[in-house]
Amino acid sequence: MNAPIPDASLQPTLDPRALQQYVDEKWDGDIVPALTHYIAIPAKSPAFDPDWDKNGHIERVVRDAAQWVQAQKVRGLVLEVVRLPGRTPVIFFEVPATRADNGNTVLMYGHLDKQPEFSGWRSDLGPWTPKYENGRLYGRGGADDGYAVYASLTAIMALDRQGVPRPRCVGLIETCEESGSYDLLPYVDALRPRLGNVALVVCLDSGAGNYDQLWMTTSLRGMVAGTLEVQVLDEGVHSGDASGVVPSSFRILRHLLDRLEDSATGRLLPQSFHCEIPAERIEQAEATARILGDEVWRRFPWSCGADGGFVLPMTTAPREALLNRTWRPTLSVTGAEGLPPLGSAGNVLRPRTAFKLSLRLPPPIDAVAACQELKALLEDDSPYNAKVLFRPDPGQATGWNAPATAPWLERALDDASRAHYGAPCGYIGQGGTIPLINLLQEGFPSSQFMVCGVLGPQSNAHGPNEFLHVPYGKRLTAAVAQTIAAMPA
Repeated sequence: MNAPIPDASLQPTLDPRALQQYVDEKWDGDIVPALTHYIAIPAKSPAFDPDWDKNGHIERVVRDAAQWVQAQKVRGLVLEVVRLPGRTPVIFFEVPATRADNGNTVLMYGHLDKQPEFSGWRSDLGPWTPKYENGRLYGRGGADDGYAVYASLTAIMALDRQGVPRPRCVGLIETCEESGSYDLLPYVDALRPRLGNVALVVCLDSGAGNYDQLWMTTSLRGMVAGTLEVQVLDEGVHSGDASGVVPSSFRILRHLLDRLEDSATGRLLPQSFHCEIPAERIEQAEATARILGDEVWRRFPWSCGADGGFVLPMTTAPREALLNRTWRPTLSVTGAEGLPPLGSAGNVLRPRTAFKLSLRLPPPIDAVAACQELKALLEDDSPYNAKVLFRPDPGQATGWNAPATAPWLERALDDASRAHYGAPCGYIGQGGTIPLINLLQEGFPSSQFMVCGVLGPQSNAHGPNEFLHVPYGKRLTAAVAQTIAAMPA
């Protein structure tokens, strides 16, 4: 039998100031210490730690997060670390509704796996050496996005502390996101009956245009990654003897990339990798460009250029820069093999060259089809009949374009931004990839999405000196809580 609907006049009214105060205290007393411990653990994603199971780092961060959640003593909370054979584990928790509801559920998502170390960290910092300085918590993974599980539960507790009625909430925290979330679909299938009717997805794995207002992500690019290898010899030979006769594997690889990218402009050549940008997204990019201005491109750590000034961006027009990083395909070479360090580079014509490629795709482009096309483009009709092989990484991910925002959510987001930041909510596309979001939209087509995060200017996820902007994280947590409370029954 359905519970009687409470008299709305008797329900507590949310106090944003008290909400923020509770969240601030929870971050200072509990979350920052927990994240400091988390950052010190090299819980690299399986793509970067094939022996992740034996090394135990992922198991450790999962255990620590699960113990923290259970220690909060949230009424009715049920938590389980779910394990499927041969796959990275996930944390699943559920908290019953505190209001008479129609069964709608809020799904809160995050991940605990991390990117590898990378080089160039400040001398007093390191990927596994947490440091809290001037409101910034430095180290790998805190902002991307180890904080999510802690902030999600804190948002729930903040509402319960005031007695503000809220819907049922579930959490899904994975450990394969940085590898493309290829382990996640089996878990979503296994947990689907327990997820319930997901009406709102809250994802804290995205970014912010600045630290002055709440930012909602309107789109995410897809990604295909893999290794392109060219081999011409079985072993290296004297360059003076062989050059001019044996073709350079590097030159062949460069020639193959010319099939994919215009090296003068960076434009991807296959038209099938492009899409028509929706008019709404262009309008939003124009609005965001007016807010951020040149900060869209100035925020990156540019090196000194040839004339003593800084290296120039591909475009200085803020709107075009926003569209380039969100709705246009781009290629990055993120690693290489077959190239000895400079100090060990003798006069040898090398037998092979391999590049790690990262291809970002516009939101609607099918990643699996793009991967097949990319493989054929690079491998077919190889120059000099050289051995060419493109090996895709597992977990190609199609991007995501947010559905139309429901009026209640648009109002709630703006109210929450004004209450906790003192400025209206902003909307911005992101160039990164969160594979789960597209998957959830397919599985729950009527869901609304609150995709946001703490990765603002200079936070440098995946690179050196990555940091979590703690004051922004505090306000974001309170904004999430207030938005959940506004969800209609």
